[in-house]
Amino acid sequence: MKVTVVGAGAVGATCADNIARKELCSELVLLDIKEGVAEGKAQDMMQTAALLGFDTKIVGSTNDYSKTANSDVVVITSGLPRKPGMTREELIGVNAGIVKSVCENILKYSPDAIIIIISNPMDTMTYLALTSTGLPKNRIIGMGGTLDSSRFKYQLSQHLGCSPADLNAVVVGGHGDTTMIPLIRLATWNSVPVTKFLTAEQQEKIVKDTMVGGATLTALIGTSAWYAPGAAGAAMVESILRDEKKLFTCCVALDGEYGQKDICLGVPVTIGRNGWEKILDFELNADEQAAFDKSAAAVRNMNDVLKTL
Repeated sequence: MKVTVVGAGAVGATCADNIARKELCSELVLLDIKEGVAEGKAQDMMQTAALLGFDTKIVGSTNDYSKTANSDVVVITSGLPRKPGMTREELIGVNAGIVKSVCENILKYSPDAIIIIISNPMDTMTYLALTSTGLPKNRIIGMGGTLDSSRFKYQLSQHLGCSPADLNAVVVGGHGDTTMIPLIRLATWNSVPVTKFLTAEQQEKIVKDTMVGGATLTALIGTSAWYAPGAAGAAMVESILRDEKKLFTCCVALDGEYGQKDICLGVPVTIGRNGWEKILDFELNADEQAAFDKSAAAVRNMNDVLKTL
């Protein structure tokens, strides 16, 4: 198996490191546009192999897509973060050009690859990747909800005093501070609803803290997070290559599911060797469905910017 990670920044490098440590593939390509960065990080990671005991071959490349040939899975992390004074339209304009170019170059050499999108704004970039490539919808997956759900479990674990691994909790909707929907009504602690153990005030705080999880980290460390986003991408790669059929919340193309069409949005899906394989209907209540529709409207507004480019 072969995996390519495009973008050797903090998120891409962390994703690659997790993939290598778990030996999910025999060859891992790390590609970046900046001269020497991917090669340097690849060599640095390879120098941990003897210490960590993995045999994955890691190759770095400065914009040479031929080295990515025959990749089974490609993770796209490349793009600019939003800078002070930069409008939403400017960010989308810059990153849309990057993501579209990356997809075109990747598919020249790996026409059968499954593509995972981490680049922001993630929902819009996933939609762009789908519409610009014409690939079957199961082969384009946005990572956002997987990360948001992990952050949700973290917040729950802090209030419950339990292991996050014992929790089942998902976040649906858009990957943004105002568009994500933590479904606390459906969250469980080893099959028992978490609402049995939490006050209404605690539940409200957990939901709010989950929604601003990314912004909270940015305020603390001065930049976007990378450990959890990188691990989320690697977890999706693992479920694909090992055909695990794990349930993740991912940004995928909707065609009537959850009342939405012609949009990519976070919903519960199973992930296996064919990419995303099945959307699960969690039967949202009226309030949750209203929030989902509001989230979809906000993402559509972002997507509309693509028409002006």
